[in-house]
Amino acid sequence: MYTPQDPNTQFPRPPFPPQQQTGPGDIRKMDPAPDHGETSYIGNNRLPGRKALITGADSGIGRAVAIAYAREGADVALSYLPEEQEQAEEVAALIEKEGRKAVLLPGDLQDESVDKEIVDKTVAELGGLDILVINAGTMPTVDSIDDFETKTLDHVLKANIYPLFWLTKAASPHLRPGASIITTSSIQGFVPSPSLAEYAVSKAGIANWTRAMAQQLIERGIRVNGVAPGPVWTPLQPAFVPNEKIESFGEETPIGRAGQPVELAPPFVFLASQESSYVIGETIAVTGGSPTH
Repeated sequence: MYTPQDPNTQFPRPPFPPQQQTGPGDIRKMDPAPDHGETSYIGNNRLPGRKALITGADSGIGRAVAIAYAREGADVALSYLPEEQEQAEEVAALIEKEGRKAVLLPGDLQDESVDKEIVDKTVAELGGLDILVINAGTMPTVDSIDDFETKTLDHVLKANIYPLFWLTKAASPHLRPGASIITTSSIQGFVPSPSLAEYAVSKAGIANWTRAMAQQLIERGIRVNGVAPGPVWTPLQPAFVPNEKIESFGEETPIGRAGQPVELAPPFVFLASQESSYVIGETIAVTGGSPTH
């Protein structure tokens, strides 16, 4: 992790083999296998004794952040869909291997009661809450407005936007000065692709929510920031992106490849740590060089 390397060739480059899955997707069926830091992330005790709740923690960016947080000294509660149980158990085992506590919290965050329940269980099991990472989401591809369906938009907003409000409201009474809330936006929130309009709208909303909530909560000593990934090799891709785009996934970036989940973990660690005490309301772009404006 700390050895100088050429970032252009550090991780796999396209073309990728054709592959399709049904959502939410399974990392074990991806080729090449994504790197979440299982063996590559090295911690440095930057989050000693912190208590974190991460949504979408079974795979992709959420999995990488969970592994990193544990190796930085935090206990971690993992939120995920019930059908992702096996992948979540793998993450929990990695957390416990670091001598940290893991809490498994299956449930669909499109149900407000589930959002409150996972916060309450996190606080009860970990003895508090210092870091809330709102990361879970969905990414449907709709090529034309002629194919637009209201149910798709409803699903995207319920999965990507509503939990911002529900989780933060539930967590707010438990967060103390020094706590952090970190959101996951996307380059799509700033430079949208035509076939990802619904997703892009939700990700733009996340970035704006981050700015607004940061101003609201900083008076309590709670910092709110976000991360905006570019193309990252997660199960969202084979689950929602057509094969012709999978094969060339990431090649449009200046670096010429997709990011790996482990490459997103460091900004989430930075934003959760006291090192970023003067960073408030920002969304850090991690895009392989692609501009967000």
